[in-house]
Amino acid sequence: MRVMSNVSAPAGTVSDSQRPSGAAAGQSAGVPAIEFMGVDKRFPARGRAQEVLAARNVNLAIQPGEVVSLIGPSGCGKSTLLNMGSGLAKPSAGRVLVNGEPVTGPNKHVAFMLQKDLLMPWRTISQNVEFGLELRGVKAAERRAVSERLLAQCHLKGFGHSYPHQLSGGMRQRAAMARTLAVDPLVLLMDEPFSALDAQTKMILQQDLAQTVAAHGKTVLFITHDLAEAVALSDRILVMSERPGTIVEEIEVDIPDRDKPMQRRKHPEVGGYVSRLMDLLKLDAHTDVH
Repeated sequence: MRVMSNVSAPAGTVSDSQRPSGAAAGQSAGVPAIEFMGVDKRFPARGRAQEVLAARNVNLAIQPGEVVSLIGPSGCGKSTLLNMGSGLAKPSAGRVLVNGEPVTGPNKHVAFMLQKDLLMPWRTISQNVEFGLELRGVKAAERRAVSERLLAQCHLKGFGHSYPHQLSGGMRQRAAMARTLAVDPLVLLMDEPFSALDAQTKMILQQDLAQTVAAHGKTVLFITHDLAEAVALSDRILVMSERPGTIVEEIEVDIPDRDKPMQRRKHPEVGGYVSRLMDLLKLDAHTDVH
């Protein structure tokens, strides 16, 4: 287990044994896929003269093809970082860059996947998957081809004409994953996308995600409260402090088979990583932390 404590500079390194095999098309060579440089985020506080500082001096760099999990106490600013990475919110100080370019608004290189699938109930599954491409003016025949390919890849072949209410929760989240991948983003921002699923379905979708990410060289910043999930899916795990959140420790996951999280979960060193994360989060002292 390789640990970097009290991280204050961009955490962009990864060991040769864990380095991703290739970046996604469109990724600039030698440039982090996503980078936070000295980022602060403040919010107005109702009934208070001073603003609330949600995140402070956040520095991180994720290289093309890396999967990095972000963990920390509830309310420490994890989701706020993803909102800034996607362009849905602006930093109060510092800069966020995607593919070397400052993020000033919603970014075509970034796709967001949440705990809720947010499928539109009046559209079929295929139409939901095609929605982002439709907004970009992609022709119908090309949209259909992309949708069919991704639905097959996400084990939803034959369900394109179904509506969201006709699918199980796991199938709906598969459809959400297909919709996220349809726009071919460089960076996937994922905010606890599997937390509402039962344990077995969660592990199957983790496997699907890991294999897809590895096959296409996608870069992922993944928020989770599930410590074993973080170890199973990640090249690195970044640990945040309580609010105002900042990155206090970086752990490289030096276990093989990142593209096979079910196999990785069986590795004897997983327990040691989980124990270390529990200590960092001080779970023994907080019964209300997930």
